[in-house]
Amino acid sequence: MTSSLAAPPRPGGARSARRLPWGLLRELDRPADLFRHLGPNWYASVMGTGITANAAATLPVHAPGLRTAATVVWALAAFLLVALTAAWAVHATRHRDRARAHAHHPVMAHFWGAPAMALLTVGAGTLSLGQDRIGAHPALVVDAVLWTAGTALGLVTAVWIPYRMMTGGEVAADGAFGGWLMPVVPPMVSAATGAALVPHLAPGQGRLTMLLGCYAMFGISLFASVVIITQVWARLMHHSVGPAVMVPTLWIVLGPLGQSVTAANLLGGAAHLALPRPYAGAAEAFGFLYGVPAWGFAMMWLALAASLTLRTARRGLPFSLTWWSFTFPVGTCVTGTSALAVHLGSTPLKAVAVALYGFLVAAWLTVGARTAAGSARGGLFRAAPTR
Repeated sequence: MTSSLAAPPRPGGARSARRLPWGLLRELDRPADLFRHLGPNWYASVMGTGITANAAATLPVHAPGLRTAATVVWALAAFLLVALTAAWAVHATRHRDRARAHAHHPVMAHFWGAPAMALLTVGAGTLSLGQDRIGAHPALVVDAVLWTAGTALGLVTAVWIPYRMMTGGEVAADGAFGGWLMPVVPPMVSAATGAALVPHLAPGQGRLTMLLGCYAMFGISLFASVVIITQVWARLMHHSVGPAVMVPTLWIVLGPLGQSVTAANLLGGAAHLALPRPYAGAAEAFGFLYGVPAWGFAMMWLALAASLTLRTARRGLPFSLTWWSFTFPVGTCVTGTSALAVHLGSTPLKAVAVALYGFLVAAWLTVGARTAAGSARGGLFRAAPTR
């Protein structure tokens, strides 16, 4: 989610301003250049928008008009997914060398996990919110297709990107950053969103296979995330926080934490549909026994990430696409907190879920507005700086 919005406009920008009305894309040499550097990090905007809608549907409290507003946001996420995929297809066709280079970039390569999570997030929103507009069966079909595509892509990135890093040359001692989690988190998102599909499968082996597959993906992402979070912690302790533009990526750590709490509870709630006793009860209990400790660590990390971000902001925190790290990871904390609150009947957890959602909405509105403005000027479509 890197970009160079803070960089001064190139000389050709003035010529662009004359070609398009209202100064659109004035920071690009040519309007067509908006496709040249389009990386997978852009899908973080779909993730952040989608989770803002989906988290509203999971809140343990209900407010008038909330579901309608959430449905509008889901529709926006779906539109962004389609538009961005079409734009990326143009990028891959016209600028194949740059598209391939993203897989070798020390920062950008990790964000290949974003397209998978964007598919999964929009798919989940289609089933939970979109069915109000398009019908239950079409929504189920769309979710099944997007879940399958997102899961397949996520399993590929979970192996492909770490493999490339392991075989692509030496990594600096201070190279670990929150973005390393991006390619390994998609299986956890698949596990969390797959729970909603379990009831729609035929009883027997179909449901059992789906449930076991989701738990397996839970493990894939959980253990890989623990390894990476440990390395990020070590870097913070032994090296500097890093460039200001990369500080927001510390919030990505909340992604696997919050999503794992969500997955553990949602899968536990669906376990009785596929597992016999005593395993169904054990799966439901695991949601609490794992969820509360993991939630506690997530809240600790949220406080740590917020403190480091505020410290950096006082010195200057330039806007870039990394700011989308303030949305999706926080959204997973909302869904995780809501799942715990519902299953345990905890009033304090309900209050925390609402407070976190308020922060999520504020972050999404802020980042979304800044992204729209930067996109209109064209600065966000320029080449991301090499770390």
